[in-house]
Amino acid sequence: MTTSQIAVTRTAGVTAPAGFRAAGVAAGIKASGAPDLTLVINDGPLDSAAAVFTTNKVKAAPVLWSQQAVSDNRLRAVVLNSGGANACTGPEGFQDTHRTAEHVAKVLGISAVDVAVCSTGLIGERLPMDAVLSGVDKAAQALAGTEQAGLNAATGVMTTDTHPKQAALTHPTGFAVGGFVKGAGMLAPNMATMLSVITTDAVVTPQQLDEILKATTKLTYDRLDVDGGTSTNDTVLVLASGASGVQPAAEDFAEALHAVCHDLVRQLQGDAEGVTKEIAVTVQGAATESDAVAVARAVARDSLVKTAFFGSDPNWGRILMALGNAPAQMDADKIDVTLNGVLVCAGGVRAADREGADLSGRDIEVLIDLHVGDAAATVLTTDLSHDYVEENSAYSS
Repeated sequence: MTTSQIAVTRTAGVTAPAGFRAAGVAAGIKASGAPDLTLVINDGPLDSAAAVFTTNKVKAAPVLWSQQAVSDNRLRAVVLNSGGANACTGPEGFQDTHRTAEHVAKVLGISAVDVAVCSTGLIGERLPMDAVLSGVDKAAQALAGTEQAGLNAATGVMTTDTHPKQAALTHPTGFAVGGFVKGAGMLAPNMATMLSVITTDAVVTPQQLDEILKATTKLTYDRLDVDGGTSTNDTVLVLASGASGVQPAAEDFAEALHAVCHDLVRQLQGDAEGVTKEIAVTVQGAATESDAVAVARAVARDSLVKTAFFGSDPNWGRILMALGNAPAQMDADKIDVTLNGVLVCAGGVRAADREGADLSGRDIEVLIDLHVGDAAATVLTTDLSHDYVEENSAYSS
């Protein structure tokens, strides 16, 4: 069975697998009164967990705490807030994170070291702890295993997202995987994404979970690059309850996890800040996979390429310029570029009238063939629009 044959639904998320409850509430962290605090609980019987975090050297307090909490590959709960990143807040910010985990632990009757904490929002401001702690109490009272509870959880982590993003599937062998993700800008994961919590009721060992998650993020979250900005708070968490009693083959579980993560990534791409074009940059004929990724990422991140795509301009010269800066093996006289099925550059020179490539629609497919090897990779990105600039120039106002 391939990933394409597994049906992924977007009507369910973290509560789709057995053994999980969730809630999303308005705690008063956001002045708007919108939902801003989420709680996800693993009721077991297993408490296996794995995580991948931002590679940014400037890490938020919740990342530092959660790295410690999940170091034994076990978690019982995750608390997430939007409305404030709790990044660059000094020792006091870390104390706030610690206090949050301790409060969750007290309310649920578990250990604080089994609680991961995630935050998202404006960098540099302390969180209103009275609101956070009372929000934890409110969320604990609202915990449920329903689809609505899962949707509420996905909603509570939104910042500039226009809608909640969740996905789930039930594998034919009887286990389920579900999850949510948030993110719209500052999206260049480098082994993680903005905030994502994934759950499964499969019987999976902590070591398997860790290995499979890391392999999966390399091919999903790490292949989305909206604006080149790796966040201070990026976190992906996977929790396994074992409640299905099904111990899947490693390849079956990896396939299911990939399917859910891939769908969540596509949702991130489609809801990126100011997006008008969803762009897939595929590089083939590379010497190595890392070379293919480097070339694709160089094109995906380039501002001139992205503005050309915003204007539906098939300017392949900008693509050549961008990819030439990638740290990868290449020969400029061998490079082909195809835009939406039209070969516009062959052997590093013009192949056809660029106007023959129609980029007026929302989806743009860029195919680059380096003709130096057999490796390939795809990076997803978006255009650079007026709305993106306007939204990010007024983010803290």
